[in-house]
Amino acid sequence: MPPSTTKPTRIAVLADSDTRWKWGALTASRIAPGRSMEAGPQGEAQVAAALDGFLLRGRATPTPRQLAEVGVRADSLTEVTAVEFLRVMARESYDVLVLSLVGGGVQAMLHGLKRVWEDREKRPVVVTGYVGVVYEKLADGLLLRHGADLVLANSRQDAERFRAVYDGVGADSSAVTEVALPFLGGAKYTGEHDPYTVVFAAQPSVPENRRDRTYLLNRLVQHARLHPEREVLLKLRSKPGEHTTHIEELPYQKLAQRLGELPPNFRLVYGNMGEVLDRTDLLVTVSSTAALESLHRRIPTVVLTDLGVREVLGNHHFVGSGCLASWDQLDAGHRPAPDADWVARQGVAAGGSPSGEGSYETAFDAARERIAKLLGQPGGLPPLTPYYTPATAPGYLPGILARHHLGPDGTPLPGAPAHNKEPGPVRQIVRRAARGAYRHGVQRVAPVIRRMGEL
Repeated sequence: MPPSTTKPTRIAVLADSDTRWKWGALTASRIAPGRSMEAGPQGEAQVAAALDGFLLRGRATPTPRQLAEVGVRADSLTEVTAVEFLRVMARESYDVLVLSLVGGGVQAMLHGLKRVWEDREKRPVVVTGYVGVVYEKLADGLLLRHGADLVLANSRQDAERFRAVYDGVGADSSAVTEVALPFLGGAKYTGEHDPYTVVFAAQPSVPENRRDRTYLLNRLVQHARLHPEREVLLKLRSKPGEHTTHIEELPYQKLAQRLGELPPNFRLVYGNMGEVLDRTDLLVTVSSTAALESLHRRIPTVVLTDLGVREVLGNHHFVGSGCLASWDQLDAGHRPAPDADWVARQGVAAGGSPSGEGSYETAFDAARERIAKLLGQPGGLPPLTPYYTPATAPGYLPGILARHHLGPDGTPLPGAPAHNKEPGPVRQIVRRAARGAYRHGVQRVAPVIRRMGEL
């Protein structure tokens, strides 16, 4: 049973980027026990539970503009270091904690939380998972997330893969819980708009080199020139100087400036992806999770093959989807037809069938029921037990923990920033300046050094 029918469930979300904040907060809104909560029409969280957000300070800490674009609201939102967050968790009592971090961050928090909760009678249910398509570092990322009470899988296919990895190394796989991507939703596509709108969903790190990114941009512009009756949009994730989940060294905005005069029907756009999809007739991408959002709405969706179907691009995940195509085919008027069985295995609406809709509406029921059961467990929950320990991974784990200023036993290392006090104004200013310098180095200095090395 939920802890109380009168007292709202307290949920904390720790995230390290704009995308992970979106996933974590929307997941929190869907898994709160005892309630059937849905996202709003554009995927924004309608959180009946008390939600406190924490942003892990780092290179990808989202800016206010990025947070506003995500459109997810919380009762409080605080920027913290790992040690500061652990200090909050030691004194506050939450029902559920969602760790929406890169794998190493999840592992560090699991060990740190195990330490700060070791004398506590009751602790929160700890939940983690993946923001979108899992197409690389499957074993590495999964084992770094092992130890959470729930490891969420966004589809039936992912759930099967996750359990196979855990079982294969002798780790407990019972935490794997099938759900769906929490930001799916919006109005079903009913027909072409006026004007017909083509949207290319850009990704910060795919592809990663200038040649391939320039090629994709040129083909998008060429498509706009070939079809002046269409509106062609380049949907961007961030503005220059901002970071997302992945580093973007070559922003499309800067590449577009070098193309000279652009066709009048071609535009660069920002904003909530759900709002952009509201006017989309054809979604084109290399391997963005936006493809799954589009497929869920039954919007014609293309995953590009121009640069090959390769693991490094992530588009190999879409083999069998019926969505793979090239710009030449799109220029000639090709309209993809997704494979209903493949789409259903990804946890999105399948082929317009009523069962496809129903499966998504109930996708989070099992997670809610499991959390409610754990919260009502007599005597509280046992200590967190990650697969990696100083005994099982002595050459790997200490380095992961040290990046977050934690020792091998999860305690803060001597000299850890803000170990025993709140950060003052000077420290906050220095942090902001350091982050700005890092972003400048990634987007301006690093590409120059790389070009010089190629001479």
